[in-house]
Amino acid sequence: MIKLSDPYDENNIFAKILRGELPSLKLYEDEQTLAFMDIMPQVDGHVLVIPKTPATHLLTLPDEAAGPLLITTRKVADAVRKAMGAEGVMIAQLSGSDAGQTVPHIHMHILPRQSGIDLAFHARDIANMDELALIADKIKAEL
Repeated sequence: MIKLSDPYDENNIFAKILRGELPSLKLYEDEQTLAFMDIMPQVDGHVLVIPKTPATHLLTLPDEAAGPLLITTRKVADAVRKAMGAEGVMIAQLSGSDAGQTVPHIHMHILPRQSGIDLAFHARDIANMDELALIADKIKAEL
């Protein structure tokens, strides 16, 4: 359970991805942020954007990291929208377990949205990695 008062956990999965200890399907990276495919997508094209600054959730994210996180989210969201042929895009940030947060490192969810396509449950089923890689290639081509 992630409580808003919890200290940052240096061993969370996203911290390990940032340190290169775990693999990810990277889409975009700069000095302050990283965007990669969600391996448990709610819809095809589900992407996560994280700051490299250690912060558990939005309320602990330093001001100087908030701008770069939003800029990268906006840039990647446009690429996701184009790559997936989506008319809409949902951007979500969950702070604390009660809000649905499952990894204690702030992250933005980018979900391309099209009428008539429902979202799968959050953090339930692992995607086929070959299919996920194909989607990642389509998104990278738009960046």
